[in-house]
Amino acid sequence: MFYIDVPDMNDSISVITIDEKEYGLRFTYNEKNDYWSFGVYDEYEEPIVAMTKIVSNFPLLEAYSDSRLPDGIFGCISDFKKVSRHSFVKKDAEFVFIPNAELEDD
Repeated sequence: MFYIDVPDMNDSISVITIDEKEYGLRFTYNEKNDYWSFGVYDEYEEPIVAMTKIVSNFPLLEAYSDSRLPDGIFGCISDFKKVSRHSFVKKDAEFVFIPNAELEDD
């Protein structure tokens, strides 16, 4: 499992490497409706998944089947139902990537 820092900014792009491939993760906070969203971009800064609302304890890209996505699940782990503006800073929520290999039974 990879823990991914969500910057304390209303809009940011973080570069991460999964299976030796770089991805850009864009995190955006919607102040009007009080929620976070994220998107996954390829190494050329082209969107693979533009923006998806971040909800806690659910595989966030469950509905997507793009072969360019990394082999695993992006998610937000939290004891709270709502992920607020400061949830990541206060560590009330953590953004993660779980490779499918870790999810498979032995």
